[in-house]
Amino acid sequence: MKYRVVPVDTRQPEVVQLLVWLQKACLPADKVYPITQGYWHVVYSQDGEAVGFGGIVPSTRWSDTMYLCRSGITRAHQGQGLQKRLIRQRVKVAKRLGMNWVISDTHQNPASANSLIAIGFKMFEPSKPWGFKTALYWKYKIKHAV
Repeated sequence: MKYRVVPVDTRQPEVVQLLVWLQKACLPADKVYPITQGYWHVVYSQDGEAVGFGGIVPSTRWSDTMYLCRSGITRAHQGQGLQKRLIRQRVKVAKRLGMNWVISDTHQNPASANSLIAIGFKMFEPSKPWGFKTALYWKYKIKHAV
């Protein structure tokens, strides 16, 4: 099956509604992340069904850094490499904005951790952790042309 990763405009109420629905469908145990800032993408299947999403927002700690805030793929479409495609798309956004780093965190989620590793993210220990006590923290250095 073919998929498209599409940037979406969160100023449109129907887009916000879709992203909230996708968060609840993909991450039912998690609190819905606010969709008031940043850059968001939706994954569509070849028949036009929304099957995944991902967001990236400016870091609240570092001015040259973006944060992969939330992402998910519906169960029926997992295992297709879509999470990696979403990560790559969001890293491109950060690079286009002139950022130097992309960070994220995972919590008891080996699949997401493995996707980050496959893209080139490295684990790190922030001086002031922001997630769960058992969270793993990830960083990616953006390479800019000289």
